[in-house]
Amino acid sequence: MAEQPWDLRRVLDEIKDDPKNYHETDVEVDPDAELSGVYRYIGAGGTVERPTQEGPAMMFNNVKGFPGVRVLMGLMASRKRVGKMFHTDYKTLGQYLAKAVEKPIAPVDVAEADAPAHEVVYKATDPDFDIRKLVAAPTNTPQDAGPYITVGVVLGSNMDKTMSDVTIHRMCIEDKDKLGIYIMPGGRHIGAFAKEYEAANKPMPITINIGLDPAITIGATFEPPTTPLGYNELGVAGAIRQQAVQLVQGVTVDEKAIARSEYTLEGYIMPNERIQEDINTHTGKAMPEFPGYDGDANPALQVIKVTAVTHRKQDPIMQSVIGPSEEHVSMAGIPTEASIWELVQKAIPGKVTNIYNPPAGGGKLMTIMQIHKDNPADEGIQRQAALLAFSAFKELKTVFLVDEDVDIFDMNDVVWTINTRFQADEDIMVLSGMRNHPLDPSERPQYDPKSIRTRGMSSKLVIDGTVPYDMKDQFERAQFMKVPDWEKYLK
Repeated sequence: MAEQPWDLRRVLDEIKDDPKNYHETDVEVDPDAELSGVYRYIGAGGTVERPTQEGPAMMFNNVKGFPGVRVLMGLMASRKRVGKMFHTDYKTLGQYLAKAVEKPIAPVDVAEADAPAHEVVYKATDPDFDIRKLVAAPTNTPQDAGPYITVGVVLGSNMDKTMSDVTIHRMCIEDKDKLGIYIMPGGRHIGAFAKEYEAANKPMPITINIGLDPAITIGATFEPPTTPLGYNELGVAGAIRQQAVQLVQGVTVDEKAIARSEYTLEGYIMPNERIQEDINTHTGKAMPEFPGYDGDANPALQVIKVTAVTHRKQDPIMQSVIGPSEEHVSMAGIPTEASIWELVQKAIPGKVTNIYNPPAGGGKLMTIMQIHKDNPADEGIQRQAALLAFSAFKELKTVFLVDEDVDIFDMNDVVWTINTRFQADEDIMVLSGMRNHPLDPSERPQYDPKSIRTRGMSSKLVIDGTVPYDMKDQFERAQFMKVPDWEKYLK
């Protein structure tokens, strides 16, 4: 008997009986800001304005204006839950993904009959076609530029079909058959393909795949140099599951779609056409992004002309995320850990024992590195590790370096090192005038004109909280008795 294919529904079946990880509600909720507002309290975490917390994924079964459609939020908003869904230790997820990158399993094509994503098909040529009525995309806040597809995996290829790629972008629903898509300049392969099509003044066929196995969603967020141009990240998901991702030919475009998605939008990135992101609301805002602030509405987004919407027949699931939530930390942070891990193990093997990108940095801006020093000659290797981290991921801004006796998943323990193993005049490294992420609002010339010439530049910081090797005996933590069966006292 063939193994059941991996998809979102198989993943949910594994966690749905665990109230810490999954909860359903039949209470009606408005997708316009209310749905995200509710989940903010229940389980968003990340850099979301407090109060928030780590909580279960939420399935909203009664979404106003969209009968028969469910909206899922927060599936990846817990690192422990991601570990559970990947059947591995949550503390070493970065290392786990690094191995998957090294041994990808390429996707495979399946027949139309084996593609549940195409069970229901709406085409733009149909009377009354309107994605605003077909796609239950929530808004995060009342100030959003419009409803957003926040976790849609865009699949596209270069013009001669020799390379394909998947990436995730914010996409605002602008009209009945039109999306605005923000493709951050540089580094995204879909953007490179779109430039090729635009230079030829030809529309680029794509599919937008929503409601997926998180192995696909998280695997899709790898960036160069870990996954260079030509590397299709669907192979990462294949390696995680030891099962190839299934693809099917698009209904209206010459491009593949993920066969077991809940929803698929087909269409074209239009050449030499742009749209104001908040053209319908004029709020000046886009949506809240991973640093915890509202993104500015972009005056000239690239345009996707939608040609079809497809979805599953039985209770289709529209998946969404809150921009600054813990889900972004899982999607962006864990692959970043994998990228850094891969590089440091090649350059200084054995000197970095673990890596964590915490919620405080939204998964992208901060890394904590646990350092192993064998002898006096290893002194300084920790700072070399920090430089390698910046090389592995250009959007990284801050690196904490700690010893092996520090729990990198406990920020109190990490900050403790700054109070007891750190002197500001000795243990800070500042690297000025480097590239970073334009969504960090401090990275603009008005904030630091001496170092920032254009938006998206930053001074990068290394905080070295490791003990000098020759002074280790002076920094030994108080040693308590080891009591392996301590839990019996709680029974």
